[in-house]
Amino acid sequence: MTFEEIKEQNEQSIMHTYGRFPVALVSGHGVKAVDSEGKEYIDFTSGIGVNSLGYCDEKWVQAVAKQAAKLQHTSNLYYSPVQNELAQTLCGLMGFSRVFFGNSGAEANECAIKLARKYGTDTYGENHHHIVTLQNSFHGRTVTTLAATGQDGFHQYFTPFTPGFSYAKPEMGSIKESVNGNTCAVMIEMIQGEGGVVPLDPGFVKELGAFCKERDILLIVDEVQTGIGRTGKLFCFQNYGIQPDVVTSAKGLGGGLPIGACLCSERLKDVLGPGMHGSTFGGNPVVCAGALAVLDRVAKESFLEEVRQKGEYFKEKLSAMEGVESVRGMGLMLGAKLKNKTAKEAAQKCAENGLLVLTAKDLLRFLPPLVIDYPEIDAGLAILSKAIS
Repeated sequence: MTFEEIKEQNEQSIMHTYGRFPVALVSGHGVKAVDSEGKEYIDFTSGIGVNSLGYCDEKWVQAVAKQAAKLQHTSNLYYSPVQNELAQTLCGLMGFSRVFFGNSGAEANECAIKLARKYGTDTYGENHHHIVTLQNSFHGRTVTTLAATGQDGFHQYFTPFTPGFSYAKPEMGSIKESVNGNTCAVMIEMIQGEGGVVPLDPGFVKELGAFCKERDILLIVDEVQTGIGRTGKLFCFQNYGIQPDVVTSAKGLGGGLPIGACLCSERLKDVLGPGMHGSTFGGNPVVCAGALAVLDRVAKESFLEEVRQKGEYFKEKLSAMEGVESVRGMGLMLGAKLKNKTAKEAAQKCAENGLLVLTAKDLLRFLPPLVIDYPEIDAGLAILSKAIS
């Protein structure tokens, strides 16, 4: 099919919930994707942080295909060895006790919210369900995770939202004003991705961790976008020297297949019992096989060190580029504020010239596959330089 035929088919059949670029991707390998017209693109997006090993990584494909040929799905009414293996691997790597598997970051965050509220009401009474999140945060698109999201732009059309959330500035004075006698948790992102690639201040994070521990308020860290090696550590909170009570993950964990994970500490491992939460497709064996292939590669310290080094190289080159005002972020999660072009204009121009990039508010956002090499970084940045000059 031609691009125009694909576009027309989309217009006729799919809800118009996405503002798409005029590109129809049909294949890919490594860091490069190919569209319906045979044009090649360097991908600095990873499908919004999902394709952590790039397109069609050989070992990932083998793991997924092998499991699909053996058993493609079983309900969670039965035990699943591959699900068990992924759970033990994740918990073992990060020092957590239990995990719940869902299909997305929003599902993982829903589980974290339910877990915190159940802990709060079990421990302190039925009204102990208030959760503080941060202004400018993003936690998902379900009605409850939208309620948890601290951006007014997302709080339209879909009211009434789930009650019990308030939004603090990323500073301790505001946190203390927002916390009340019924607060069961504080939920944060280490780097606010959809909010414009905004890293939290390390001093604030450490003080918040101590504050929550002292008052038995659960600290939930949303690592849907920052997790699985994206910032040069397996999880971004490791860069900040804290140990949360609950961590959520998704995106890069599956390597391209839908997964969400909510990990909890030892004291929370039995808070949720049978029938209190569930997911038909959560922990699907094919997806778990793919996630194991991702962790087998990404969890190695040598790999993470390469991510850190490539991130510094990317950031240095980007910061020196004419037309770039400032750069922020960590590892291979970076945002660039431009001098003379809007992020949307620049992203459109990049796509026309064979580079896929993202936007986040008024910034260009970069989430390349973690396996990207230096020549590919240079080639992509050369296209970007022309697009913004």
